[in-house]
Amino acid sequence: MGEKSRLRQALSKWADSSEAHQRDLRLSYTTEEAVAIADAPEREQVVVSGVLRTVTLRPRGGVPALEAELDDGSGTITVVWLGRRRISGVDPGRSIMVAGCIGRQGHDDHPIMFNPRYELRP
Repeated sequence: MGEKSRLRQALSKWADSSEAHQRDLRLSYTTEEAVAIADAPEREQVVVSGVLRTVTLRPRGGVPALEAELDDGSGTITVVWLGRRRISGVDPGRSIMVAGCIGRQGHDDHPIMFNPRYELRP
């Protein structure tokens, strides 16, 4: 078996496991109280739930801002708490439910939610 063939096989296996992981996330985090991120309407109060992929301190306009990427398997949303450097329990890999209004940012209209109410999940 050639090197390229092994590489293709490894990438294919990784892609299949990634798709299964995203499917499992969708099934776990889309509930009666939480809508899928991909289906969440803009400028309305919504509740979304998922796993925090990244949590970083990224100041905005000279103000500290804790920024996290939330993934529920259907998509991702950037969650920003302005004026916060740290929130206990808000760490990568943590399950969380957030509630607030969704807006859009950037050239790709990525969903974003500022200062949401949140509930840490086990």
